[in-house]
Amino acid sequence: MIIGLAISLLAILLLPFLIKKVEHNLEVFLFVMGLITTVIAGVISTDLFTHIFHNEMLYFITLAVLVAGIIFKFTVDNIIDGVEKATQRVPLSVFLFFFICVLGIISSVITAIIASLVLAEVAKALPIERKYKVRLCIITCFSIGLGAALTPIGEPLATIVVSLLNEDFFFLVKTIGIYILPGIIALGLIGAVNIGRNAQIIHRDQMEREALEYNCPISAENFPVIFIRAGKIFLFVVALELLGAGFRPLIDTYIIHLDSAILYWINMVSAVLDNATIAAAEISPKMGSEQIKAILMGLLISGGMLIPGNIPNIVTACKLNIGSKDWAKYGVPLGLVFLIIYYIVLFVI
Repeated sequence: MIIGLAISLLAILLLPFLIKKVEHNLEVFLFVMGLITTVIAGVISTDLFTHIFHNEMLYFITLAVLVAGIIFKFTVDNIIDGVEKATQRVPLSVFLFFFICVLGIISSVITAIIASLVLAEVAKALPIERKYKVRLCIITCFSIGLGAALTPIGEPLATIVVSLLNEDFFFLVKTIGIYILPGIIALGLIGAVNIGRNAQIIHRDQMEREALEYNCPISAENFPVIFIRAGKIFLFVVALELLGAGFRPLIDTYIIHLDSAILYWINMVSAVLDNATIAAAEISPKMGSEQIKAILMGLLISGGMLIPGNIPNIVTACKLNIGSKDWAKYGVPLGLVFLIIYYIVLFVI
């Protein structure tokens, strides 16, 4: 069983980069791999599917994407005009710094899903080349992934951790806030320097051409596209639930008993697995604060490295049609730099 799960994990990591059809149909691929892993692990059952389809977050995420898509359909011109005016009045680097930081921090209140929907629409409307829009999405998804963990309402991982430890609403702010806030500011600075100083403001005609080339039009989308996207998000979340259940025996057998410093690096698997599921398997009231910090920071940072690692990644990648390779080219190096820095802060200094 363990060998089969290890092979499945390897396939999930590699196939989206090696086979174009897999990359272009990532939702279906992950759903199929989720089914395969649950079969290998021997956990597939009607009870599992009942549990998945009783998860309110599944419907909340899908509905949020659907409703936001409909709202943005009728407000897209206002969004474009607003972003254009903002970038004309404020230097691009300043705009990006505050956008990345503010969206990351308020994601703990408005939720990571809503924050990622705002990110996707603003990124589409920004008058800069597509490659810089992709970088902006990746950097800001790291920021949202960190910021949303500050309160139990920000994302499922935070909800699960606070519930498991039976702590109060501000537990995560007190425990990891001192690490998360500097990280968000650092991401804002990276966006301001890497994108703000290098990207050139382009004409709307060029934006439209690039958007059409990558099948993510800036202009108002039709209803079939909006509903199909919501369906893809629904399938994506179901796939992550299946993968979490399928890989749980692997986590229970080999991961949860490791030293906190090793757990920190092992939790890089959250780049392809749902970090809430991993947190649920690893976090225990018997753990000390240092272990909890190590687990949480490892999960939160790694979650931004690849598309399946976090809901904001999935939402923005789906809306801007960002491929696995494009995400990994920037997301993996950025994530590794942050992992090394936080490792030094947590375990060396």
